[in-house]
Amino acid sequence: MQVQNWNQYFDHTNLAQDATKEEIITLCKEAKQYQFASVCVNPCRVGTASQELKNSGVEVCTVVGFPLGANQTSIKVMETKKAIKDGATEIDMVMNIGALKDGDYNKVKKDIKRVKKACSKNAILKVILETGMLEEKEIIKACQLAVAAKADFVKTSTGFYEKKATVEAVKIMKDTVKDKAKVKAAGGIRDLKTAKEMIEAGADRLGTSATVNIVKEME
Repeated sequence: MQVQNWNQYFDHTNLAQDATKEEIITLCKEAKQYQFASVCVNPCRVGTASQELKNSGVEVCTVVGFPLGANQTSIKVMETKKAIKDGATEIDMVMNIGALKDGDYNKVKKDIKRVKKACSKNAILKVILETGMLEEKEIIKACQLAVAAKADFVKTSTGFYEKKATVEAVKIMKDTVKDKAKVKAAGGIRDLKTAKEMIEAGADRLGTSATVNIVKEME
């Protein structure tokens, strides 16, 4: 499999709750060295990442409503605005999974739509579905709602739930969104083989903390 601009598929990620400032700085240095698409860090580390990556071409991604998606929409909006003020240019929000399970699709859509509005033109929005918790029909519906709310990406997983990203879920998501949104696979992508499988299934971006090791496998 030949992949163009391989490094640009990766969101180099450290969302560990005990990640230190020094570890985030190292993450940013690695991202600059390999020219990854972005680093993905917790909201409290956005300022540090933004400072480290200034004028590097590497984007700063952070998470909102993470990892449960059960926050009030107003809190997600506030988190988004603060993250953008601190320098984030990509927002990965967790969908309201409980509302989807309830069949309250209007609530799910409004939740995404309001965060998208908060992103304005300052950041792209990725919506985390937590596909390991969803049946196929729910994945399809979640993708449809994200597209209707003008999200830029749908994303498989937080990485915090026991069931991680699967090739099958990525295929379903890609088939559903088509060219109306992109797909990010995240959770359990630890080696080159898995990364390639996700891209072949339709992933446009990969979120992983094993990024450097994966790239080194290609050498």
